Amino acid sequence: MQNVFPAQYSTLSADALKNYLIQAYQLHPTTTCRLLIRNVSDTYILENGEQKYIFKIYRDAHRKRSEIEAEVELLNALKANGNNVSYPINDLTGKQIQQFNAIEGLRNGILFSFAAGKVIIDLEHKHLVKLGTDMAKLHQTTSVVQLKNTRPVFNFETTLFEPLSSLKPHFTEMPDEFDYLTQVADRVVKKFESFDTPKFGHGYCHYDFFPKNFHFDEQGAITFFDFDFAGKGFLINDLMSFLNHFFFHQLNHLISKEQAEADFDTFLNAYQLIRPLTADELKAIPYLGITFHIFFLKFFYDNYDDWSNAFLTPRYTKHRVGLIKKWEEMYCNF
Repeated sequence: MQNVFPAQYSTLSADALKNYLIQAYQLHPTTTCRLLIRNVSDTYILENGEQKYIFKIYRDAHRKRSEIEAEVELLNALKANGNNVSYPINDLTGKQIQQFNAIEGLRNGILFSFAAGKVIIDLEHKHLVKLGTDMAKLHQTTSVVQLKNTRPVFNFETTLFEPLSSLKPHFTEMPDEFDYLTQVADRVVKKFESFDTPKFGHGYCHYDFFPKNFHFDEQGAITFFDFDFAGKGFLINDLMSFLNHFFFHQLNHLISKEQAEADFDTFLNAYQLIRPLTADELKAIPYLGITFHIFFLKFFYDNYDDWSNAFLTPRYTKHRVGLIKKWEEMYCNF
């Protein structure tokens, strides 16, 4: 019998997963399973007449077992503290992480509770207030919780210096763009020298607080999910990632500059009812947007093979650098 040729990324059968998960979690036999998102982590939705679940399969190249265990720890702590999150579910033996021997090797997966409600892109005043207060309550937990397993750390080394070092070969034929990135990174570091960063809130950040990662139900309750990028850093990183929603909304001509500023202020004011921010923290939020975009440019570069798409063409790369320039023009004052 011929050996199976190695692969670096496979898509697990939804039908086989359905049968496995029905047995492992004693789900209703009519439960269906289908692939919802093929992305950083493959996401499947399971549903029957009464219940819905999300099953997420991680890639070993993106998240090692210890990091997944840390995510489980964090979500369990958030749930225990009353934060509304999509949380890991125990199987019949008490396990929260399943393991599969895929073509490329072992892959880990988690069955999550389904976040009730839906994504709301055009956020109204009531949504912004609820988001601000609940994000602050989330940070009350993530600022004190101590995890046994490690998660990524967000600092200038991991979001500026390491990414630029890794990306340098990619920019061989785009020297002007790379020069800009190195110069703007230096400006960010120098800017932070003027801030009283020891007084900044620190803890575990979600680092991807776009509306696609939280649902509002009909009663206005919010549930947060997709903590795939969660790591330690300044808590204002989460406020910065949400600011990106308004950045892209403006670029797509879906909101005016004045309304975007007013809406973000509404969110900030609600957040500070629970967790006041220092004046320097408020000033620093926009500058972390530069680190965010450079970090994700490296992420796209590192995961290009697995995503099997058009990311990282010269045209795409120049577009991403152009976004960073627009962010600087819109939010930063070096």
